[in-house]
Amino acid sequence: MAREKSAALDVPTRTDLCIVGGGPAGFFSALAVRSIGLDVTLLAPPAGPDRRSSALMDGSVRALDALGVWAALAGKAAPLRVMRLVDDTGRLIRAPLFEGRSSEIGLDAFGYNLLNTDLNAALRLAAEKAGVTILAEAATAIEIGEADVGITLASGRRLNAPLVAGADGRRSLVRQAAGIDIIEERYPQTAVTANFAHSRPHNDVSTEFHTPSGPFTLVPLPGDRSSLVCVVTPDEASRLLELEDAAFAREIERRSQGILGKVTVEPGRGRFDLAVITPTRFGVPRVALVGEAAHVVPPIGAQGLNLGLRDGAALADCLADAQRQGTDLGGADTMRAYDMARRADIVSRSAAIHALNRSLLSEFMPVNSARGMGLWLMDQIGPVRRAFMREGLQPSHALPRLMRGERPQAA
Repeated sequence: MAREKSAALDVPTRTDLCIVGGGPAGFFSALAVRSIGLDVTLLAPPAGPDRRSSALMDGSVRALDALGVWAALAGKAAPLRVMRLVDDTGRLIRAPLFEGRSSEIGLDAFGYNLLNTDLNAALRLAAEKAGVTILAEAATAIEIGEADVGITLASGRRLNAPLVAGADGRRSLVRQAAGIDIIEERYPQTAVTANFAHSRPHNDVSTEFHTPSGPFTLVPLPGDRSSLVCVVTPDEASRLLELEDAAFAREIERRSQGILGKVTVEPGRGRFDLAVITPTRFGVPRVALVGEAAHVVPPIGAQGLNLGLRDGAALADCLADAQRQGTDLGGADTMRAYDMARRADIVSRSAAIHALNRSLLSEFMPVNSARGMGLWLMDQIGPVRRAFMREGLQPSHALPRLMRGERPQAA
């Protein structure tokens, strides 16, 4: 579709889709929708370095490969071939050790872990090559009309589109402008993140210790390096962040039971307060939500960003269907289809993560017994074990085309 531009500024004044937010979910969504031939403008204001890593599960890797991005990332990612769950709660009833191998479900790896800086850079480059217009500006106002959306930029310029996608995080301006309510539950937990080198090889094993304060997760990076997500109380998070590197390294060694040997912490630790945030709608006329604007979940099972990439893939599918049918890209029918396409996946996974996280915090013995029995069944019964591993990667039904390694079917 044609894109109207301002001759003076050589920037679009109208586009088919405006995406607000320049994180990986925003860039991926832009690339996915651009692949079906629509004009996409992405608002990506400058942001500080993101030193976190992301574990991309098999479907996300397939999608990146289908979009021509994975080749630039494969050499910077570590395969995740074993998922280990360790009950380190110290309670009377404990779950057995669980180790799932990707080979059990016919995969070379469950997924791959890589630094967000590498992922964001590769997505940006691919989006630029694909013809996505990237503006280093924030949106200051969103006006949603019957026929289109007006987006006011920080420079005072204005952009119009039949559809705006909010990829602007847990406090989404787009979501607020659309009047979409949220269901939010905050936890008495904070995640501390870091990257570190270690003296023993990780052997492509991702280990998640379940502790009374939440998960303590070690995820492989290339070489003898790993990323850390340590969920503790807010006060404990403050203490950990104030430690000198050598003392923080000793904390990692102690909490990880020394499985990776001597630890050397790399610069840059992060802090993130935990919550579950679920909007009541994921798509309304003229507005679609993706990434953390559509769901915030605790860092358990590497679900967050993978959910966000499935948002972008599903949006591309819905817009491709609208193109073929000649219907309004941001109209009620298209956005109703998007809402339905994402609802089961987001709601079910958010509920499962919430239940598991609450079970770690609970001192109620029947809750601990149920969690332990569930993990025992997964460990001992082959079909249950394999179903758990497959479903942990992505939903088994209604999977977007990109997640199957297929390009969306453009008009």
